[in-house]
Amino acid sequence: MPKMKTKSAAKKRFKLTGTGKVKAAAANKRHCLSAKPQDMKRQARGTFILFKGDAEKVKTYYLPYGAK
Repeated sequence: MPKMKTKSAAKKRFKLTGTGKVKAAAANKRHCLSAKPQDMKRQARGTFILFKGDAEKVKTYYLPYGAK
């Protein structure tokens, strides 16, 4: 059986922590920032941990060799 390919888009958007959780960047931080509240922009800084159900899907379908 050939190796499965990791989705290139997922490589750029997600990182795995040492314990196997999935980190992602927050949304709504790219453009039209003058129209968004300061609280929203502040909370969109940095990264966050995906919820368990979403993380399982990401690891199964997009990062097949990261799900160890």
